[in-house]
Amino acid sequence: MTDTSDRQLPVALAAALAVPFDYDDGKGIDFEPFPDFRSAEDTTDWFRSWTGDTELNGDDFRVFGQDGTGGYAAFWLVRPGRPLTEQPVVFLGSEGETGVLARDLGDFLWLLAGGFGPWEAATSYAHGWVPRPNPKLTAVAERFAPDRQQPPTAVIEQAAREFPDFDDTIMDLCR
Repeated sequence: MTDTSDRQLPVALAAALAVPFDYDDGKGIDFEPFPDFRSAEDTTDWFRSWTGDTELNGDDFRVFGQDGTGGYAAFWLVRPGRPLTEQPVVFLGSEGETGVLARDLGDFLWLLAGGFGPWEAATSYAHGWVPRPNPKLTAVAERFAPDRQQPPTAVIEQAAREFPDFDDTIMDLCR
């Protein structure tokens, strides 16, 4: 089973989230990282509100940031017994958008380096936004995941292929 008690950000994620994200009037990344994971109580409150199911808890998620509308980026603890850094990164938007963004933290670092934030990765099909790679985030990805370098589109495609039922799984929980 995956340890669900730790609420401290992994070092690699903390390093990436320490780099400022510039929204730049819609031309940049719409992402506001948190200094720590949201508490278990806050995550449960959010997930119950998001799904409309007051019986659920948020134990399967570690929320580490949001977009400007309140959509959350999180690790989805779906791989039993695997460390947090090997869990997929997902997005649950304020308007019901969902998406598996990356298969794990290493892939997520390269997604950020390539100029995508969680919202942009989950909704890249819906707008004419153009990614702008970030040299500071590239340095973080090179430091913590040098063997994982790939274009953001490949990160997103691989994650979607590995977890094709994420949207259905989440929507089945909604009331």
